[in-house]
Amino acid sequence: MGKSRRTVPEELLLLALDPTTGTTAQPQTLDLGLAGAQLVELSLAGRIVPEGDRIAVVLARPTGDPTLDHALELLRRRGSPVRAAHWIGGPRLGLRQTYLAHLERCGMVTAVPGQVCGVLPTTRYQASDDCTNAAIKQRLDTAIRTGVPPDPRTAALAALAHSVGLGKHLYPGNEGRSSRSRLRDLIRYDPLGGMVAHAVMDVQNGLPAQQNRSSQSPGTAAAPGRSGSRTAGRGSGGRVPASRVGVR
Repeated sequence: MGKSRRTVPEELLLLALDPTTGTTAQPQTLDLGLAGAQLVELSLAGRIVPEGDRIAVVLARPTGDPTLDHALELLRRRGSPVRAAHWIGGPRLGLRQTYLAHLERCGMVTAVPGQVCGVLPTTRYQASDDCTNAAIKQRLDTAIRTGVPPDPRTAALAALAHSVGLGKHLYPGNEGRSSRSRLRDLIRYDPLGGMVAHAVMDVQNGLPAQQNRSSQSPGTAAAPGRSGSRTAGRGSGGRVPASRVGVR
């Protein structure tokens, strides 16, 4: 994989970066979104394919991107297809800092040391090229404004931005309400991106943990596939409400 194109995780993090504060929006859910974005990018690179709601490695050859290759190796070690939600909700928190360091090494952001209240050390991050961030946002704006089906990469980016709640960051206030709604609707243009985005939202709502508990309960039959848990989630709050993911 060459570096002429930014990866979906890189673009998601750049979208989340606030140019005023130097911090990232939605820090609590961004790690989940970045894990999902890695799946999307690995699929676009031909390394993995979806099998229902599971992810299977079909080509273990490294991509040349160290962060993606680490994720690919972890998936390969599983030995069998893994549920997207279980992968996204796995113990790999800290991806936001990993990708910030990665973007700094690649020259996409600049770390600016500072202090909180004049005492506690902190680090702010500024995009090295504002035109790059503007170009990423422009792709979403164009898809929202024109209604023309976007390319899979842009559709997946929109789905992930919606799933982690970046809608209000990208399109704030009452005037951004319709744009937030259209951002959510772009999820339908990329099946894999949509599946991954739904998995991110399921993890936010604790659905994988509930599935694990149900499968371990004595005398409880496991529902085939994932359709049972998806249906139950819709009726009992299993899917994150729109208000939880930045749509008003």
